Amino acid sequence: MYAIVEIAGQQFKIQKGRHIYTHRLEGDVDAALASDKVKILLVDNEGSITVGAPTVAGATVSAKIVEHLKGEKVIIFKKKRRKGYKKKNGHRQYLTKVMIEDITL
Repeated sequence: MYAIVEIAGQQFKIQKGRHIYTHRLEGDVDAALASDKVKILLVDNEGSITVGAPTVAGATVSAKIVEHLKGEKVIIFKKKRRKGYKKKNGHRQYLTKVMIEDITL
């Protein structure tokens, strides 16, 4: 069984027992993810697919926040040739690791 959900503006394919990394969510470590933060768009239950319009009614996902962390560093380098202009910058995104505990339909 898997589901397509929207969390913090991003869509994820989730399965029971898997981890996902999302943009930083509010909440403490080991806290349950609030059900209003998760929109269930599609559920596949062993071949029977239920598509929401816009969400699947009656479907729930129970998830737990595992940890808050920072992602890999992304280097941004800008240069204009022959002008002496160079700019180097870096960015690390704040992430939340979420454990999917159960999907019910």
